[in-house]
Amino acid sequence: MTAEEIFAGESENVEFKSEIPSKSEKYMKTVVAFANGKGGKLIFGVEDGTWAVSGFSKEEVFQKMDAITNAVFDSCEPKITPNIAVQEIDGRAIIIVEIIPGMQRPYYIKGQGIMDGTYIRVAGTTRHAERYRVQELIMEGTNRSFDQLEQGQVVSAEEIAVFCDKLYQHALKLADTDTAREQIQKVGKNQLLSWKLLVGGDGEYHPTNGYLLLAGDRGNFPDAVIQCAVFKGTVRDIFITRKEFSGAIYEQIENAYHFVLQHIDLGSRIEGIARRDYYELPVKTIRELISNAVCHRSYLMPGKIQVALFDDRLEVTSPGMLDNEITIEKMKTGLSKIRNRGIAAAFSYMNVIEAWGSGIPKIFREAKEYALREPELIDMGSDFRINLYRKKAITDQNGVIDPKERDTNDTKVEPNDTNGEIILNILQSDPQTTQKNIGKKLGVSLATVKRAMKELQENGKIRREGSSRSGAWVVVNQEEQQLFQKYAYKGGMD
Repeated sequence: MTAEEIFAGESENVEFKSEIPSKSEKYMKTVVAFANGKGGKLIFGVEDGTWAVSGFSKEEVFQKMDAITNAVFDSCEPKITPNIAVQEIDGRAIIIVEIIPGMQRPYYIKGQGIMDGTYIRVAGTTRHAERYRVQELIMEGTNRSFDQLEQGQVVSAEEIAVFCDKLYQHALKLADTDTAREQIQKVGKNQLLSWKLLVGGDGEYHPTNGYLLLAGDRGNFPDAVIQCAVFKGTVRDIFITRKEFSGAIYEQIENAYHFVLQHIDLGSRIEGIARRDYYELPVKTIRELISNAVCHRSYLMPGKIQVALFDDRLEVTSPGMLDNEITIEKMKTGLSKIRNRGIAAAFSYMNVIEAWGSGIPKIFREAKEYALREPELIDMGSDFRINLYRKKAITDQNGVIDPKERDTNDTKVEPNDTNGEIILNILQSDPQTTQKNIGKKLGVSLATVKRAMKELQENGKIRREGSSRSGAWVVVNQEEQQLFQKYAYKGGMD
């Protein structure tokens, strides 16, 4: 390590100690935590907090290195072999103990046992691993996923058929086109076996955790629900409404998705001669956020998925730590590691999830296309959260973006307006505007604007005063419109 790296201080994978503790357990916790996570370095001879280099003499440094190696080898289970090096900083020797991520998790302090002696790193500190996390580490070490673990009950052929048909019907529901629907094949028992949602043979089949979650069995998974809420303001203080969705996890996604749509703004945009409705947030991103939370959450960890809508953002929180090999920066590039493989396979079949690794980059891309502030990915240690910011929260790295610099589509979107009503609003604010300028604001052709304005004139809603070059448009008030309609109906004014 360079002096600059040392003076940068401790981090998630670096820890300093001025001396080597006489009781090895005091630093062995960090050793097993590094092995259970992303690896890390223990730096002996540097004071924690001040980062002053105390170091060791040349006469004692190699003896201390041997003592550390023996302590790590004797105290940890499975065995951990550290990479130990000595480095000179400002004429003093420091000892760098590098622990690489282990493949035989969980690693624990032998004298404390697997449940009490397993430690993990959370936000740069070493913590005792809770029981659910130890179970996850055990599965990681044996290359299994929780949703593929077998349960004891037996499911009948009829129950399997009903289960498969529900997956098929949901796949049809999510298909965008008739062609896509025609390409969907029905799944059967053999497919469920290959996904490890079923285990068994010879006429007797046992469901796995994934099968039960997809079937909506809440008895074994009381926390497998989605909590939705709308809060007033920008903090979790006063809620306006809330709802909890249980049942089959793919149905929970749909219910939570529609809950969000019901509570965000809906506007419209003129495209050609047609009006098209647009939500203030990209709807595919909303579904992706919720789907990812359900697919990649830890079902061992107590806690429920939370979908919270604030004045400035949509916040989706899923229980469970990020995988040891995954960082937020890697996620932004599209790197993905599947936590629940059976559920992921079923979601892929139903088109709940489109393609592995594409979700996070797509969320960032769609937010940019909507001229939204960049989404925020937050590793909370035991939970993972994504914030999707609403229009009113648009900022850049240096502060608030000038409203004039927002996406020009803002001028084309008016909630619940028709083509004519939008033109009336434009004329009221700028009576001397031209039909060409109106067309640019609406994103429609000049011919479309002329037809719409002709209709407004015929209905008595606008009139032209002055010449075509120097005149202005007048939006007729309600009384004048009523008079116009009255005499126009009679065949003209006297």
